[in-house]
Amino acid sequence: MSSVVQLIRGTALAEVPYAYAATAPAGSRLIFLAGACPLNDDGTTAAPGDYAAQAAKCVETLQGALEIAGATITDVISTRVLVASSSQADLVAAWDVIHAAFGAHDVPSTLLGVTVLGYDDQLVEIEAIAAVAE
Repeated sequence: MSSVVQLIRGTALAEVPYAYAATAPAGSRLIFLAGACPLNDDGTTAAPGDYAAQAAKCVETLQGALEIAGATITDVISTRVLVASSSQADLVAAWDVIHAAFGAHDVPSTLLGVTVLGYDDQLVEIEAIAAVAE
């Protein structure tokens, strides 16, 4: 089944590695996902100190939540990536992993450096909204 999400790009805007906007048709079911965290099955934080590894674990968590909700990564309409760092290099390390996981489905996304996240040793979190056909 193909996604109902349509990515919107603008040639009059700066070239960026993500769509500037996305839409879903009327009647789509929206899925608001909790922040995907880098947690192991036992609730501990995966890969303390490693931005890229935590980003990969967040993607894995996100994909699991999407599956439970009846969606896939290509149904995501937007993301917000939170990285506990004031270093742009740390933000980019996390972003590169997440961007690669989304591949050609490069949804509108906001990348933020934050002071702290909710779990011990947590460095990365991904918030997402998805849309599927009813």
